[in-house]
Amino acid sequence: MRGRARRWKESQLRTLIQAFKTKELRNKILFTLGIIIIYRVGSFVPTPGVDYTVVQQCVGKMSSTSENFIGLVNLFSGGAMLQLSIFALGVMPYITASIVIQLLRVVIPRFEALHKEGQSGEAKLTQYTRYLTIGLAVLQSTTILVTARSGALFNYQCSQVVPDGSVWNLLVMVLIMTGGTGLIMWMAELITDKGLGQGMSILIFMSICSGFLPQLWEIGWGTKGTDGNWGKFATVVGVLLVIMILVVYVELSQRRIPVQYTRRMIGRKMYGGSSTYLPLKINMSGVIPPIFASSILAIPTLIAQFGNSDQSWVKWINSNLANTTSVWYIALYALMIVFFCFFYTEITFNPDETADNMKQYGGFIPGIRAGSATSRYLNYVMNRLNTVGAVYLLFVALIPTVLIMALNLNTKLPFGGTTILIIAGVGLDTLRQAKAQTEQFQYAGFLFEGTDHQEGK
Repeated sequence: MRGRARRWKESQLRTLIQAFKTKELRNKILFTLGIIIIYRVGSFVPTPGVDYTVVQQCVGKMSSTSENFIGLVNLFSGGAMLQLSIFALGVMPYITASIVIQLLRVVIPRFEALHKEGQSGEAKLTQYTRYLTIGLAVLQSTTILVTARSGALFNYQCSQVVPDGSVWNLLVMVLIMTGGTGLIMWMAELITDKGLGQGMSILIFMSICSGFLPQLWEIGWGTKGTDGNWGKFATVVGVLLVIMILVVYVELSQRRIPVQYTRRMIGRKMYGGSSTYLPLKINMSGVIPPIFASSILAIPTLIAQFGNSDQSWVKWINSNLANTTSVWYIALYALMIVFFCFFYTEITFNPDETADNMKQYGGFIPGIRAGSATSRYLNYVMNRLNTVGAVYLLFVALIPTVLIMALNLNTKLPFGGTTILIIAGVGLDTLRQAKAQTEQFQYAGFLFEGTDHQEGK
């Protein structure tokens, strides 16, 4: 086991070294870093019309936000939302639009037909996603500015964040924030086309990591170097490493279903007769269930902020749903994660469609009849995988809550279930793409095995 882990680490290290040696990959990496720098600089540029001094004071007074909707938007924007910068919305509108378009495939037959058309249909769906992103950016920027002006965004701990509350000033601020979202979407597509990795995932990864280390260090050092606890810091770091190893192991795990293809005569050529497998991930829903669950549970909290604090229903929501360590919140959060794990997998993986495609190309699972029997078998396997995946997501998502209660931490942990899944998933995907592109420039065959590759030789 140790030998396999050591060989895997050496393989990833060789991939990184080879990526910097190759000119094409080196240019892609530098281009990606340049876009990331522009994105991070824009996260600190305040939106015109915002009193930046007051905003800094408000952020300093606030305690760390929990992983509700506001916390997720602030997380995915790298802290830019609470700064009310031009990139305040971050990538959240695009993520929401992508999920909505994917869910609408079940409801709208036109979207499902476009999905089956291949590259041309996917291009049309991407265009619809862009339009919906701009619409959601207008809606979310308006909501953020209204809540910021009323003080609800900062838990009513400060006001006068937007001194000029005229309609014209708010309209200009909404247009600037929406334009910032469009610019982020364009930069992400540039990374995908000319850089390394999936652009939107890279920007999310950098946004999360930008606040990760300072919050982690604050546990041990404290705010002034006196109120920290290095014992708790060591415990949190140890738990983080264990969870990271678990996440990497599960995300790389596959249930490989063997598939046999029969021989077919097409024209004068014989096709088929090969054996392959159908890879099924344990966690096919990815990070979607925790995001959906925390976002839905944040809706009552947002509504309660506009109610009277003396009313009984507002008190109940603030004490049960606004508190991430309450029994009600943990129970509802767990149930929603399990529900969305099965629901989203049902949408993204269709056993009937997979069975029909296998039958069409002459493929079958050994011991299983082609057609409806294959569909039932795939559905049975997916239900078992979803059960394991739901337990895995519950464990990863609830570990931060357990640590807060066990260590009596007053601040939010620098990592949560959503954070860990994104960091591990994006990191693995980027390394996988880097390795695949690196292998394109390695021409050494079996005669030169064991020698170092040099570009152009």
